[in-house]
Amino acid sequence: MTNTPLHRIGIRRTSITVAAAALLSACGGSGGGNAPVACESITTESLHLPGIRVSSSTTVPEKTDGAATESYPAHCKVTGTLNERTGMDGKPYAIGYEVRLPKAWNGKFLYQGGEGTDGVLAPALGKLWNTDSNALRRGYAVVSSDGGHATGQADATFGLDPQARTDYGYNAVGSVTPAAKQIVKLAYGRAPERSYFLGCSNGGRGAMVAASRFADQFDGLVAGDPGYDLPKAALQQVWDTQQFMQAAGPGQLPKDAFPQASMDFVASRILARCDALDGAEDGIVHNRTACQAAFDFARDVPACTGGATSGCLPPVQKSALQKVFDGVKNSAGQPLYTSFPWDPGVSGGNWRFWKLEAAPVAPLPFNTLIGAGAVGYVFTTPPDAPPLADAGVGYQLQFSMDTDAPKIFGRSSVYKESALEFMNPPDPKLSALKGRGGKLIVYHGTADPVFSAHRSIEWYQALASSDANAGAYARLFLVPGMNHCSGGPATDRFDTLAALERWVEQGQAPDKIVAGVNPADPDVRQRNWPAKRTRPLCAYPQQASLIPGAQDMESADSFVCK
Repeated sequence: MTNTPLHRIGIRRTSITVAAAALLSACGGSGGGNAPVACESITTESLHLPGIRVSSSTTVPEKTDGAATESYPAHCKVTGTLNERTGMDGKPYAIGYEVRLPKAWNGKFLYQGGEGTDGVLAPALGKLWNTDSNALRRGYAVVSSDGGHATGQADATFGLDPQARTDYGYNAVGSVTPAAKQIVKLAYGRAPERSYFLGCSNGGRGAMVAASRFADQFDGLVAGDPGYDLPKAALQQVWDTQQFMQAAGPGQLPKDAFPQASMDFVASRILARCDALDGAEDGIVHNRTACQAAFDFARDVPACTGGATSGCLPPVQKSALQKVFDGVKNSAGQPLYTSFPWDPGVSGGNWRFWKLEAAPVAPLPFNTLIGAGAVGYVFTTPPDAPPLADAGVGYQLQFSMDTDAPKIFGRSSVYKESALEFMNPPDPKLSALKGRGGKLIVYHGTADPVFSAHRSIEWYQALASSDANAGAYARLFLVPGMNHCSGGPATDRFDTLAALERWVEQGQAPDKIVAGVNPADPDVRQRNWPAKRTRPLCAYPQQASLIPGAQDMESADSFVCK
């Protein structure tokens, strides 16, 4: 049996249930309300809303020890579930949520985007991916959810249940947001003055989906390294496994076939062609456009011949890398996803982890899910439901890009939405967000090994071509050298939430965001970059360029966006 979700907005789903209408009415705007209630008084009964259960409401004392990202002020933590039901597969399901309410509230609300295939209820601290802080410390009321299934990130079998697919794709955000705002209003006696969404990876995809489906609920959103077209990107993961395993010798894993020295060599050849194109030879390629034209992998990375062991790559390595960077294709040569930029960040530890060490047979079940699990259970219709005892290697190696890949577009009488429909924004033009004056910041590392920065560029180009004024409500920032959400030889420390607040609350549109380095990152330490190094991240299509005659090569002030 499937309960009706609280709040659902989609291509074919436009009705709002009575519970949802009550929530939306209660949560709209910053008007007056009832007197605030004590933390322990936030209960199922006090909310007076069908479909919502409060499991616990507890006061949490301030935490100042440990990592700054995990410290927090004194607050109230509320946990519970929405829409408890029994799935088609006979398993119990519900949308789990956690709301944290700081005693010193700034009047704002933030939805913390999920990660991977969700399945866990992450602490609602308001993770700010590229800073050393969190939103709860800044006074935000924060909510997180498990995406509608409490199976854990190591289990994608929730994809057998059609409602669980929908919850994961978009309905958990649509249901939890108004419910959480009602909890906020009950706790403080008034609704949030501003509402934001911030996430990276699948959470970045969630932000883009929310900007399309639930624009009425958010004033501003940050989408980091978003998994736009995530089912297609998952096909890329299967493709990567196939190419890397072909390059591996007997008994080898991809990490053995592609030692760190090989990726360092590729990075050095990219830098040789591209480093100076922005006017600064600093190990960072800001002029991405010129670099993609200047660097030719076939020409600039020699193939080993005879007994050569350095200054070249074995032909089998070259062939695999070329196919990976060209993007997944079927046997007719038709692209099923986009290509990846050549960037010196390919030598980064995060790039290596995602592309070579976590796939396909490392003992990391979460990463198994990217290819075999997510594709086999969540993104194919009907579900392939492959055995994963071998970490999904067999399924990935036999997967056909001709006959199996099209299943991500499939529907049936049971699975009424295809994977692309429940995972992607139904309105990529963001008409509702634009109409209400909302703002969206998207950022993407140009050396992201999971979701290609080219896909975010393609999305923004399409948006700008359909609306010459797109920059008034949506902006894209590329982060040279950065891997997936962070890491790599990059200036990957920057505050997108602060930039979004200035845009939404003060009307200051971000032309650039100043970014620094993380001195603790091995990719920074190995290159001996100064801890004070900063660079501007420029609003696309602008790129950073060194100002002629600038004296301080380590300051963002020495660069201009053009």
